[in-house]
Amino acid sequence: MDWSGFLFVSGLSLLALALMQALTWVWSRKVGKLAVVDVVWGAGFVVVGVVALAAGSGDLTRRVLLAALVAVWGLRLSWHIYRRSQGKGEDPRYTELYGEKGPLEAALRVFGVQGLLQWVISMPLQASAAADATEGLWWVVLLLGVAVWATGLFFEAVGDAQLARFKADPDNKGKVMDQGLWAWTRHPNYFGDACVWWGLWLIALSAATWGTAWTVIAPLAMTHFLRNVSGARLLEKSMSQRPAFQEYMQRTAYFFPRPPRT
Repeated sequence: MDWSGFLFVSGLSLLALALMQALTWVWSRKVGKLAVVDVVWGAGFVVVGVVALAAGSGDLTRRVLLAALVAVWGLRLSWHIYRRSQGKGEDPRYTELYGEKGPLEAALRVFGVQGLLQWVISMPLQASAAADATEGLWWVVLLLGVAVWATGLFFEAVGDAQLARFKADPDNKGKVMDQGLWAWTRHPNYFGDACVWWGLWLIALSAATWGTAWTVIAPLAMTHFLRNVSGARLLEKSMSQRPAFQEYMQRTAYFFPRPPRT
């Protein structure tokens, strides 16, 4: 593990994310809503993947693989959120949390915090960029990581597409989505997001060094936020007031998929 190389990549990643979030704040001032920060969530990790690929000193094959996988996931997510947000006003969550804050305080709390989270969660990409090549049986770990990543992308992309089709049908207005993957878990997109980062961490771990193992904080943090803080928990707080959702909760798993109860 080249620690000086890791620090170099990590520092460049932090600077790139700070610049990206500053530009996003300018964008938010122009359109008058903080919710644009969600659009660049996935794209920020793509930026780190590019930095790790270009400035890293570690195994080139793994750097290319990680950059490609992050790009597929991150660009799809950013494009999906961008299309979904077109024609809509401010997200009520941001109005409730930051509506009374001044522009500078809101910028630090929204864009500053998100940039910092992107930097911490992208640690597997940064550390792997300075790690040696995968050898021997560690290739099994790398392939397992790709499989977990693919599973996550499937749940996230297919779940988003199923929900979009459901909402596009006027006959479903006021109903609860409980079909397809949404019959197996109430949050297939958030579950898929978590799997993506566990897969990326396993790929980084395939370098077979403690220099990448400690970055397990990334998928742990991502899973915690998605399941317990800003993702599923926050969404269910608003949805649980609907009687149909109460019944849906009784027969469908909260986060980790399982067959629906009858």
